[in-house]
Amino acid sequence: MAEVDPVTPDEKDWTWTLTRRCEECGLGAGEVDPLTVGRRAWVAAEEWVHILREHPAVEARPEPGVWSPLEYAAHVRDVYRIFDGRLHQMLTEDDPAFANWDQDQTAVLQRYAEADPEVVAAELEAAAATLLGRIQQLQAADFTRTGRRSDGATFTVATLLQYFLHDVVHHLWDVTGQQDGAASLEWA
Repeated sequence: MAEVDPVTPDEKDWTWTLTRRCEECGLGAGEVDPLTVGRRAWVAAEEWVHILREHPAVEARPEPGVWSPLEYAAHVRDVYRIFDGRLHQMLTEDDPAFANWDQDQTAVLQRYAEADPEVVAAELEAAAATLLGRIQQLQAADFTRTGRRSDGATFTVATLLQYFLHDVVHHLWDVTGQQDGAASLEWA
């Protein structure tokens, strides 16, 4: 196993993105209609798959301490999986507490930097399809169900979906530098 330099941990509380536009990626997550999150998340996943298959330096870190596009994509794959699990919890339990997820530790343990881009692309697409399927089954009453993160942040299904979308879109910005890419995340 090759030695990989650690990345600079992101210790920000990103829940503020539900109340104001992100100056970096340009997404106003709290302004997004939760009914559109599934479609937008699918288009974002397809953009990630394209990056994994077409980026000329998918495995190269742009600078020390910053994930490569491959590492970001592996993280995004896991974001789809984690949020699908949290959404499932919210739909089947009353006000569940989510298990803590240390994304930096996961990146090291799962060796994101050594992943096969084609495998990550297939897994990301599958995770997006699973989450999209769950989102498409939501009923109006489901959007007000609640759940809590281990740090005490409380979400409704609606705000969880908006928060999730910001995570996925923000990481597209991390890799592409294109601000407000979310504006184009609609069905083609």
